Amino acid sequence: MENFTAAPELNRTLGIWTDYSIPYKVISSLLLLVICALGIVGNVMVILVVLTTKHMRTPTNCYLVSLAVADLMVLTAAGLPSITDSLFGSWVFGHYGCLCITYFQYLGINASSCSITAFTIERYIAICHPIKAQFLCTLSRAKKIILFVWAFTSLYCVMWFYLSDIQELVYDNITIITCGYRVSRKFYLPIYFFDFGVFFVLPLLLSAVLYGLIARILFLNPLPSDPKDKKNGQNNHNVNKKTSCKNSRHSSSTASSRRQVTKMLAVVVLLFATLWMPYRTLVVVNSCLDQAYLDNWFLLFCRVCIYLNSAINPVIYNAMSQKFRAAFRKICRCGRKGSDKPATYSVALTYSAVKDTSMVESTDHFTTELEELTVTDELLSDQKMFPDPCVYGKVNFSDA
Repeated sequence: MENFTAAPELNRTLGIWTDYSIPYKVISSLLLLVICALGIVGNVMVILVVLTTKHMRTPTNCYLVSLAVADLMVLTAAGLPSITDSLFGSWVFGHYGCLCITYFQYLGINASSCSITAFTIERYIAICHPIKAQFLCTLSRAKKIILFVWAFTSLYCVMWFYLSDIQELVYDNITIITCGYRVSRKFYLPIYFFDFGVFFVLPLLLSAVLYGLIARILFLNPLPSDPKDKKNGQNNHNVNKKTSCKNSRHSSSTASSRRQVTKMLAVVVLLFATLWMPYRTLVVVNSCLDQAYLDNWFLLFCRVCIYLNSAINPVIYNAMSQKFRAAFRKICRCGRKGSDKPATYSVALTYSAVKDTSMVESTDHFTTELEELTVTDELLSDQKMFPDPCVYGKVNFSDA
């Protein structure tokens, strides 16, 4: 990550330099290497899953791909160079390496924050304003928003090409090369605080408000389900009972799927806030101190939290989303071949085929399409390709 220290005064030695201890080198390098390796693999899989699986190309997943790219940038531009810093205690990538790595560090950090804000707003519109969502929460609009996010953050972070540079720290026994800042502390601290407000505090406050409104809709005012539908069915006998059961299934499936995907995204935001808090707090505290607090082990803890935030998102998707779980299995060639194409066999599906386990998995997988958007007429018409559970009474669509 970025340098925690202020630029030293020129022509002034800093005392005796002591290298990192052996336990610190071993623990820090192994820990960072494992986190970065797992994070890079996981985020690459997220990108591949969405790009290669047609039914995974939804607006929300597009934002998750943007977040995965930003996390990859953080892990490669900040995480991997931290390993060399732990081992050698000196900057080994030269002048241009310092400029480019610093730029991509901040680009990944700011783009991830903007991506989280974007999918939070998208979830709010999709759930709290379902009519507008059919026109606003579209795939093409999501791509345009993502393009704007990356264009904005790319231009904003250009300033780091002018603010960063390598420095020589002159100690009594050795001269150490570091990647630091070419300006004094009073100039780059306002930029730190601006970043802290715009790319951390503001997104978290907005997320807290929007997820509160979403929770009110999903958990306090759930979609109508069985009681009302059953009453209508009793009054209109078999025909209306059949319609009531179908409407009940769509409503309950949509409500539970919305809750699940919203919980998953809320967990991503919560982890973002929690894991970034130690570093952000340290920067604020050190800005108020004459002598910055720079304990090596605490700095390592801050770095681990940041890289863990970039590495853990694919684990969250796999644990909380059936769609991602099935797609990950396919990428790893552990799932059944063709399990991600539920519509392939729908025309010839019969009652005996529905009883088959593989077909049940296929239909259940298809119903999770409702996770990403509110129900539209197109989705409801696609759902009719499968046998009605009210007629056969054998398939339980709630076992997603």
